[in-house]
Amino acid sequence: MPSAASSFELLPGAARSPVILHVPHAARDLPDEVRAGIVLDDEALARELDHITDAHTDRLAEAAAGRAAVRPWRFVNRLSRLAVDPERFPDEREEMRAVGMGAVYTRTTHGAALRPEGFEAGPLVERYFLPYARAMTRAVTERLAATGRAVIVDVHSYPSRRLPYELHGDGPRPPVCLGTDSFHTSPRLLDAAREAFGETGLDSPFSGTYVPLEFHGLDARVEALMVEIRRDTYMTEPGGPAGPGLERLAGGLAGLVDAVSR
Repeated sequence: MPSAASSFELLPGAARSPVILHVPHAARDLPDEVRAGIVLDDEALARELDHITDAHTDRLAEAAAGRAAVRPWRFVNRLSRLAVDPERFPDEREEMRAVGMGAVYTRTTHGAALRPEGFEAGPLVERYFLPYARAMTRAVTERLAATGRAVIVDVHSYPSRRLPYELHGDGPRPPVCLGTDSFHTSPRLLDAAREAFGETGLDSPFSGTYVPLEFHGLDARVEALMVEIRRDTYMTEPGGPAGPGLERLAGGLAGLVDAVSR
């Protein structure tokens, strides 16, 4: 059974870098204790992981970090989001619970049961969700202390076709969707992302971005942007290998890192 600390990793960047590339949904690994609470058989679970995992986004962040002039920090979740989803906040859980996707999912991307009725989520939240949140808070605090600011770039991917669980998936599905926060996403950060990636859309099909609650809406020194990359631009869907698009996108992400590091 993994410890909470081993379920995520903070990979060092340059001491003078304010940037944290946050990669929350790239992994497929599930501890035995988590797998035991899932009702899907192995074949169905593998299909669900294909759909729900932001495949290769950890590789994308690693490649971008290697190209950047000032190496960013990387905070990477090493467990599947089917253990816990570290990006669920209290003020959005009610909406996501409507489709069984609060901090601990109870339904699949297609609406089937993932966990049994009445499943007690508390132990998984205590073991995995809260330590992750505390560690990410520390990482942001350390960037503020070192550089006077912190820039969280939330690295995700999304399918080219809408999945049933998507609550707001009937709008545009651009090659790169930029998710914003009215307090934490500055015009400068948004302009840098548009220049870095080229063809982008705004807050469709996914909106918002991750900021630890201790800073959310309170500290303007913490900037944040979600980068949602449409999967058909860099990989074979739903859960296949990466293609040449990954390197091109890594260059775009490195360009964004460089622009906001200056």
